Amino acid sequence: MTGFGRSERITEANKIVVEMKAVNHRYCDLSIKTSKKLNYFEAAIRGILKEYVDRGKVDVYITYEDYADASFFVAYNEKIAGEYMENLKKIGEEFGIEYKITAYQLSKYPDVFTLESQPVNEEEVWEGLVGVLREACEKFVETRREEGERLQLDLMQKLEEMLKTVSFIEEKSPQIVSEYRAKLEERVKEFLEKSAIEESRIAAEVAIYADKVCVDEEIVRLKSHIVSMMENLQEGGSIGRKLDFIAQEMNREANTILSKINNLEISNRAIDLKTEIEKVREQIQNIE
Repeated sequence: MTGFGRSERITEANKIVVEMKAVNHRYCDLSIKTSKKLNYFEAAIRGILKEYVDRGKVDVYITYEDYADASFFVAYNEKIAGEYMENLKKIGEEFGIEYKITAYQLSKYPDVFTLESQPVNEEEVWEGLVGVLREACEKFVETRREEGERLQLDLMQKLEEMLKTVSFIEEKSPQIVSEYRAKLEERVKEFLEKSAIEESRIAAEVAIYADKVCVDEEIVRLKSHIVSMMENLQEGGSIGRKLDFIAQEMNREANTILSKINNLEISNRAIDLKTEIEKVREQIQNIE
């Protein structure tokens, strides 16, 4: 299920921005991209995200800007400066040359002065980040909820049509046996002409055929699956995987019905049923 959420917090000390985007995915795939200063919090961020997301490929972008005046400072590396002086002195003594160096010259040597950032107050940063993160998550969930309501309406309409199709098949399926009996009697008469036909043999043949083409059990199970899916849709919650399983069972029953029935009209309706089930399965991939 797609979704989007964004939140930001600006203070005198810093600016934190959180953006979340999601596309359909069978499992929960979280991709978190943060500023380097926030890498320490990745595990905690992932834990909060899982409170709001169960399914989908979610990309989370978190930016952090430090506005503090003393966020960077110049560090003097006394030890490195001392080693430079000591080695310069050795060079002068070894080659008998005068060595003179000023503080300014020494400051130009690598690593004598370095620009370093102030350590981050992790507790303070996390306190600001968690609020922004949760607000973005709530907005993200709201957009998914709105999409879910539209999906629910569409799926309910499809399931209601599927129930009508199943009821049609249920009503028409006994007709297959009676048609088969009439055709069987007609063929036997053609072969035997005026000879008497044993009713018991015809009845036995019809009974065997009726058992082969009987779809009563499949229709009962299929109806049960459709009703179960409708109930789950109305209950809500994280039902995507459950609905996916029910849809697989619905497809299995529809395949069995189609394989048993050799009536053109009913077969066409069974094909329509399979088409609708496939549409439902595709839509279910969008549900968390």
